[in-house]
Amino acid sequence: MRHLPTLLLLASLAVLTDGCSARKPKPLLPYTTEAAFDLKFDHPIAIITAPGETNRLFVIEKPGRILVVPDLAHPARKTFFDLRAKVGSDDVEQGVLALAFHPDFRHNRQFYVWYTSCHEVNGHTVREDRLSRFLVSADNPDVADPTSEQQLISQADKAPNHNGGELLFGPDGCLYLSLGDEGGANDQYDNGQRIDRDFFSGILRLDVDKHPGSVAPNPHPAVHAGSYTVPADNPFLGATTFNGLPVDPKRVRTEFWAVGLRNPWRMSFDPATGALWCGDVGQERFEEVNLIRRGGNYGWHWREGKVAFHDTPPAGTRFDEPVWIYPHSDGLCITGGLVSHGARYPELEGKYLFADYLSENIWALTPDGTNPVDASHVQLVGRGPSIVSFGRDPRNGDVLLASIWEGKILRLVRNPAYAK
Repeated sequence: MRHLPTLLLLASLAVLTDGCSARKPKPLLPYTTEAAFDLKFDHPIAIITAPGETNRLFVIEKPGRILVVPDLAHPARKTFFDLRAKVGSDDVEQGVLALAFHPDFRHNRQFYVWYTSCHEVNGHTVREDRLSRFLVSADNPDVADPTSEQQLISQADKAPNHNGGELLFGPDGCLYLSLGDEGGANDQYDNGQRIDRDFFSGILRLDVDKHPGSVAPNPHPAVHAGSYTVPADNPFLGATTFNGLPVDPKRVRTEFWAVGLRNPWRMSFDPATGALWCGDVGQERFEEVNLIRRGGNYGWHWREGKVAFHDTPPAGTRFDEPVWIYPHSDGLCITGGLVSHGARYPELEGKYLFADYLSENIWALTPDGTNPVDASHVQLVGRGPSIVSFGRDPRNGDVLLASIWEGKILRLVRNPAYAK
């Protein structure tokens, strides 16, 4: 996402500069949102279901707690894991950011968390991005074991924003992690087009089960040796060039699956096709929807959307086209969503739903395979306040949305006032 104080300022400016239109009633849209449960949360930013479960939901609170609703038929919240003692969380993009349950969670009790850690060393704040594995208590499935942490990646981070990040297990059983460009503006730390330095500005793919055939990662100060391996088909294994320029294969971060992303805040797999959809937050002009492919380069910082942005790439550099872009007149901070497969609204079947945190717009995109689409494939279908994440109701597949400032989990529903 963007720096949140900046978001609040932009929101205020939008109201001030749109005085006339702000007083006009907005057009009715076919969908709206309502509270999914009569529960309040402290800055909810993600909604997760454990694999194979149909009546339990997990909600991440950005300041450092993961809550569980053990029985959706009788909603009540309980603390699953309190990480506040470990987490650095201010009003920027820090805190507990993502949670993923291992596909065999029911048997091995493993889950993974992406969070920011801040601590003082000699009067200075040391900031780290951490990927860790934890275990659920052997005695209580609604409580995590706080002593079980095994760190996989602990990376120093110079800025508090652009931390990504989504954490997902793919259909292949590998763990995918999205990472921003470290922060600031204009890719000031020069991470957007690097595969031989640190873990920023892309999507990682890790083998946390260390299957035969996977290989050890190249040494790096952030990597906890022996905690994971790299799948043998990751695209940059053995790479000697990148963007036409030489790289040392012993320094390549072979964990990368895709690169050239500014701040891929949320992504999701389509359970029907296995496609990986990602919303990449823009800077000056455009927000992007991307379909992530093996070895893809999505252009940042040499490109924003489909246009040149900063510096000149080496001759012959090839970029992957976004599936869709929208200008900042339509929104300033994309929330990557999900492909709808719920039974309640068959007209949304197979459409990619996504939102914008600031404009509050919710769109439905009709895919054309892996091809970029035009405006005829994208429909504004609803609005929702401060949407930062999407999820599914495990009972019926309904689309859920996390509203960070409302402190609620919302449900996408038909607008009763709408008539075609």
